[in-house]
Amino acid sequence: MASRYWVVSLPVQGSTSASSLWNRLQEQISRHSFDTPLYRFNIPNLRVGTLDSLLSLSDDLLKSNTFMEGVSHKIRRQIEELERVSGVESSALTVDGVPVDSYLTRFVWDEAKYPTMSPLREIVDSLQGQVAKIEDDLKVRVAEYNNVRSQLNAINRKQSGSLAVRDISNLVKPEDIIQSENLTTLLAVVPKYSQKDWLSSYETMTNYVVPRSSKKLYEDNEYALYTVTLFRRVADNFRSSAREKGFQMRDFEYSPEAQDSRNQELEKLMRDQENLKSSLLQWCYTSYGEVFSSWMHFCAVRVFAESILRYGLPPSFLSCVLAPPTKSEKKVRLILEGLCDSTHSAYWKSEDDVGSMAGLGGDADSHPYVSFTINLV
Repeated sequence: MASRYWVVSLPVQGSTSASSLWNRLQEQISRHSFDTPLYRFNIPNLRVGTLDSLLSLSDDLLKSNTFMEGVSHKIRRQIEELERVSGVESSALTVDGVPVDSYLTRFVWDEAKYPTMSPLREIVDSLQGQVAKIEDDLKVRVAEYNNVRSQLNAINRKQSGSLAVRDISNLVKPEDIIQSENLTTLLAVVPKYSQKDWLSSYETMTNYVVPRSSKKLYEDNEYALYTVTLFRRVADNFRSSAREKGFQMRDFEYSPEAQDSRNQELEKLMRDQENLKSSLLQWCYTSYGEVFSSWMHFCAVRVFAESILRYGLPPSFLSCVLAPPTKSEKKVRLILEGLCDSTHSAYWKSEDDVGSMAGLGGDADSHPYVSFTINLV
């Protein structure tokens, strides 16, 4: 699949018909740039309206295209991110069950959704409104998913940080703690290089420390977690003495109920994340197709409006889609230009009209025909 396509329209001049111009274009491409895929871009007979309405619409064409293209790419990037974190194989994106590139190269106008007798402005506003609604929905869904992810990440940081800051509830077992009317067990975070100092000094930091009561529960790259059991009434004195020696005392109260509640919360968040991720991915697959369809219908309106403003009335032009390789782009431009009459070509190559083309939503380069680029990725 190509990732970059040109949508162009060529003026049908004099006694030439669109069919004969198409045959000439096919022949030229086949002869000089056979590696360039070429397709008809079928645009229905849309309602022209007044020149003023066309000029007014042309002012918004480039901005509207940028918006729809941006939403399309935003959803595609979201799909790629969700597939990556889910570890699923990347899926080929589709529009109404058809691969994206096939939908573009075999585009068919949806008359039921967008009656061709509707004013062009009404069609464009409808297309923009649909895409804007999908973008708003995307923001809400992504925010909900990211909120759950953030909560899980916060819990994981607490469980994976150093002993100085992490949640230690899952490191402490009921048998490690003594809590009675007179005795209490405290938890100390000891730098790894100070473990000998701790073991040789904890019994003398205050009176009424239970001898040989300190036990190491866990060790990471920086710290070790120790218990110490002592009389409840001297706990504050012990904490003060320990801090003076550079040992960190962690406040902790063992509660099976609280631990169960935390585990249940974690499990619920993990389920919520998986459900939201799956739901968001499926929504993105569907919504990408809807946005892309709206974008291609908009491109059809854009080609039609720009061609009328460029070539005049009645509508007489050939529209097509090409996917030239980078190395063939200059060659293809020359072929397209050669199919326009020299007077028209010279006029549109003049410097004064480069600005005019930009005003019509065209490419920055000046061409004697309507041309703009569709980037699929």
